[in-house]
Amino acid sequence: MTAHVQHFHLYLFIMLVVTASLCVLAVIIKMKNRKGPKLLEKEKYNSTLTDKMVEVENTDSNVFNIWPYVSRLKSAKVLSKKIKDNDLVYKIYRDSTEKFEHILLSTEDKNNFVTIIVNKKRKKTIGYSILDSDEKYELRSNIA
Repeated sequence: MTAHVQHFHLYLFIMLVVTASLCVLAVIIKMKNRKGPKLLEKEKYNSTLTDKMVEVENTDSNVFNIWPYVSRLKSAKVLSKKIKDNDLVYKIYRDSTEKFEHILLSTEDKNNFVTIIVNKKRKKTIGYSILDSDEKYELRSNIA
């Protein structure tokens, strides 16, 4: 092989190493900048409620697919991995305009739920909220 061919192969190898390094760096940066699930502020959460929230059956085929978001909640340690997926969905509520769904997920604490709020019209998850039903509905003070 001539010197020109050897230099050409060396340049190709260097270009390959640089390109691979840039790809790895881009993936690392993307993973670090990846946002976790969004905890909604009270005002935003309340804006998704209407006077009449209707309970929806778990078997309704029109219910939003929450499982990718559930995985993100588990990765962020908002939800426990101890609760099996088939026991996770407690109740589902839809507002009267059928724009929003509130999907209550069971937690390890009784009467505490992680609520996933979904915009059905846009087909996307808005975020999540923590619901302590004992506190919200003053259940502890009513116990004799």
